[in-house]
Amino acid sequence: MSITIRSFGHTREGRPVTLLRMENAAGACAEVLDYGARLRSMVVPDRDGKPRDVCLGFDSVAEYEANGDYLGALLGRCANRIRGGRFRLGGREYALTVNNGPNNLHSGNDFYRNRLWEARTWEEADESSVCFTLESPDGDQGFPGNLKISVTYTLNDQDELHIRYQGVSDADTIMNMTNHAYFNLAGHQSGDAMGQQVYLNADRFTPADEVSIPYGTVVPVKGTPMDFTEAKEIRQDLESGYDQLVKGNGYDHNWVINRDREGLALAAKAWDKESGRVMEVWTDMPGVQFYTANYLDNSLPGKDGAVYGARRAYCFETQYYPDAVNHPQFPSPVIKAGVEKQTETVYRFCTE
Repeated sequence: MSITIRSFGHTREGRPVTLLRMENAAGACAEVLDYGARLRSMVVPDRDGKPRDVCLGFDSVAEYEANGDYLGALLGRCANRIRGGRFRLGGREYALTVNNGPNNLHSGNDFYRNRLWEARTWEEADESSVCFTLESPDGDQGFPGNLKISVTYTLNDQDELHIRYQGVSDADTIMNMTNHAYFNLAGHQSGDAMGQQVYLNADRFTPADEVSIPYGTVVPVKGTPMDFTEAKEIRQDLESGYDQLVKGNGYDHNWVINRDREGLALAAKAWDKESGRVMEVWTDMPGVQFYTANYLDNSLPGKDGAVYGARRAYCFETQYYPDAVNHPQFPSPVIKAGVEKQTETVYRFCTE
């Protein structure tokens, strides 16, 4: 295992940005940036041992600063949407920035993805880690409480990338953090990804309205295009005209992960049959947002001269359900004052 560190340029304010690269004995590697605690690349081999980067990203800080598509971004305090940008906690109403139609998305425009995080590293025999820390003050993004956050990326010799989120606040607040990595298992520059196969370990999902706010119900996927309980090509039902897919302009919904115990559970699995690459997503969170990059700019310049666009990648965002703070019947994203919250998501890569 090894970690290499190099400059990645400077922000528009002139602050230096650092790239940290973790590589394992088999040649798999993950690159992260202290700018936004982002995942910039994930290189894994195909069935013939040929490595390829399967994570969308950019070649410069300026491109990350200019682009609003969350490529590899760390999202918090609250990922996904909050209806009307408002919620009540402890008898008080809080107002957030409305930045996605009538709603708050990913905590507003003052994103964690645009901040410089403190980084430290360590290496062990079979894994290496980069830990990013940030202090989010009371009132930051409109949320209560001084929140101390750490996000640790760990790559091991089993080609697993672990992301561990930790936070503690001096007041009750919301903590619902995730990573918005866009994956294409054929390679980040390979174009349309909708022919790849996906399995979701979820018998139910939370249907949403035309602005992607859940109605508050949890319904079975069986007999609908939302059913991925048997692996299928993503495109199979994408243009079916199903009401939820019309409202979301494709898949952009929360699935309720099947689980019979606490701890890590399989949330999703994706295959690229041509390369043989497989990715499993494991998490201790209750939901996963499967998003088919419906709104990526079709002329978006990416790494290595690639051109990205709609449906040329997909995301598995592990999470509390969207707008959960306004739905008491959903698992709660609220953390209590002084009680440390820890969550974990694992991307596990292999070939078949």
